[in-house]
Amino acid sequence: MQKQNLPFTLRQLRYLTALEDTRHFREAAEACGISQPSLSVQIKALEDALELTLVERGRGPVRLTQAGREITARARDILDAGQGIVDLSATLQSGMGGTLRLGTSATLGPYLMPHVVGDLHRTHPDLRLYIREGPPQSLLRELNDGVHDLILTQLPVHGARLTSARLFREPLGVAMPIDHQLESASNIEGPELADQTILSLSPAYALHDQISALCQETGAQMSRDYEGTSLDALRQMVAMDMGLTFLPALYVRSEIEGRAQDVVVRPFRGRKFSRSIGLVWRSSSGATAAFERLAKAIRDTAGRFPELVLEG
Repeated sequence: MQKQNLPFTLRQLRYLTALEDTRHFREAAEACGISQPSLSVQIKALEDALELTLVERGRGPVRLTQAGREITARARDILDAGQGIVDLSATLQSGMGGTLRLGTSATLGPYLMPHVVGDLHRTHPDLRLYIREGPPQSLLRELNDGVHDLILTQLPVHGARLTSARLFREPLGVAMPIDHQLESASNIEGPELADQTILSLSPAYALHDQISALCQETGAQMSRDYEGTSLDALRQMVAMDMGLTFLPALYVRSEIEGRAQDVVVRPFRGRKFSRSIGLVWRSSSGATAAFERLAKAIRDTAGRFPELVLEG
């Protein structure tokens, strides 16, 4: 069935509802900010378009016909929906409404996003985040393919058509078995890692390249035999005395501090060894201003953690 253009306007529906509310043409016209003759003409045009009599003409208060009452009831629903679209557009422009598809690294999302989501739910209840975890390489590919609106990941991320917003720097600490010879040190320096076996995640994670570069610098030995598939896997391998590793501060806070410890974590170079975290999106999305507001909200949450150094 071929769709037809509606024979009436939202303005005409608003005039009709005002007429029902006031029961007077003059008062309805004043409420709508137009002249009484103009309102009368528009009501008559609406009746002609619908081929219905909507208003009983005569002396005294205005009365709607049975058809007029039925049409007005539906008109109110339409006007409410129209206002809802206007309200939604305002929240979408702010980046704090509707549904956003967010990809996040598995080494970060589980330890940060519960706090972010809780804050956003309190401050922006109209915003919904559909969160999906994955390795950074997969997240970047899916971002370019349109699977995600934006991703939360380790920086830098390269791409001529991508825009990023820095959020914070997250220190990486040295994790070791509880009986390791370096356990008593309050801070680990580069020379102390010489000849130590270092465990890392697979090359699909940005941490792999960062830790590999550090091993070359310090003389540590990067293990090629045992590459972890998660931070939990790395921690368990360290607990079994298979080597040392580097764990991000938010993971340490969430999974190690205040719990029964199978490993200990010591600062490295006075907590100066860190990774940069940011939001990344397609420059063509047309939502840069909105995503920058979301970045600020995440930054505000991150500011509650003294381990993190805010950026941006």
